[in-house]
Amino acid sequence: MQFAAITSGQRGLDIHIASDLARKILSGRLEVGDVLPSEVELCGRFGVSRAALREALKLLSSKGLLESRPKLGTRVRERSHWNLLDVQLLEWMEGIESTDGLYQQFLAFRQTIEPQATRLAALHASAEQRNELSRLFREMSAICATQPFDLARWLEADSAFHRVIFHSTDNCFFIPFGNLLATIFRCFFTWPTSAHEIYLDEHRKIYEAIMMGDADAAHQASAGLMLNSTRPATA
Repeated sequence: MQFAAITSGQRGLDIHIASDLARKILSGRLEVGDVLPSEVELCGRFGVSRAALREALKLLSSKGLLESRPKLGTRVRERSHWNLLDVQLLEWMEGIESTDGLYQQFLAFRQTIEPQATRLAALHASAEQRNELSRLFREMSAICATQPFDLARWLEADSAFHRVIFHSTDNCFFIPFGNLLATIFRCFFTWPTSAHEIYLDEHRKIYEAIMMGDADAAHQASAGLMLNSTRPATA
């Protein structure tokens, strides 16, 4: 196993080390149960201090990737311990994980919680949040009406639209999921090349139900969008 020396300067060395090790774990180059080389050996391979290395290992342990035990060393933990809702971990996965497989797992999870989040948003969204949702939907509509289709602009507006929904639930446990949507969209979705693949009408139904405070309609509209989301282009 090769470990490239870190040459980007002293600042953020722990992040560079953690990223390198994480990508080896996520790609399977370091397998579950593998024991890492000793601290002395890793410091030599990376060309870093023991303090920087320990901070990197601590970071990976906090995300569930590694486990350290006295006299047994540091080993790769089972996938069931990995915190796959961690934004940084998702970013490290980019280009490694199978997009289709990860998307289908994410979609199954999203289908379960987003309709309920949309219901709660219809009940609890503040005036400020409704105004922001209105602004975002107008922007999404404008993007769909403009040629050529601006994919980057749509990605930003659409992820923000769904993030506002989760932030409007008045439930602190929904908020982190809303925050990671932008990372999921950016790193793992294959995006459409035309406005015809966007399902703007489904987004309109969600928007209108939330604005009217109709919780049942909001839940139904969100469930409809999730049902139509059979491929990454339909976020």
